[in-house]
Amino acid sequence: MTEAEESYYSEERWQNWLSRVAEEDLDPESEESARLLFNMQDDAAIAVAKVLSAYKDEVVDDETALEEIREIGEIVLSEVEFESEEKLMLVDGVQMSLRCVFAAAEEYVASGPAPEGTIREHVEAAVAAEEEEDLDTAFAHVVQAGTLVIEDDDELDVSVLEDIDYGLVSDWVSGLDSLQSALADPEVIEEDDE
Repeated sequence: MTEAEESYYSEERWQNWLSRVAEEDLDPESEESARLLFNMQDDAAIAVAKVLSAYKDEVVDDETALEEIREIGEIVLSEVEFESEEKLMLVDGVQMSLRCVFAAAEEYVASGPAPEGTIREHVEAAVAAEEEEDLDTAFAHVVQAGTLVIEDDDELDVSVLEDIDYGLVSDWVSGLDSLQSALADPEVIEEDDE
């Protein structure tokens, strides 16, 4: 916990989202179900964006920022239990998208923005690496793209994904899209938003 904020994110907040998922009759094809999952993802990204903003404004130091980001990550990436395989899969997709958000935020605080390349170049390199089944390299490129999203000198254009097959890179880039939106407008999503 920092003096700046009592808590950027809480176990209770994540559990509230999981309860909503448990209660809802989710249909991956429905806009309402998709919105619930995106709100869940965006809400965690907003918490990370708030830590990053506090770090950039020198309200918190790098050590505190890293600690806060890891704390949010531990809450959000913890194992989830649902009886429904489909719900498990949908929440796993949200967690997969956010995995890259946490890694990019940590990388940014620890090492700053990627020293070379643009967001698009890193995403394209990630896509190429995924096609070669080199997922570590793919992840590293998306993380580098994420540090540039955080630096805000370059913009993530999700249309870069239109021509590629759905896979891990598209999940990770979806997370960066949430982070970019959160950094632009870090408004808390109400958990009872419909």
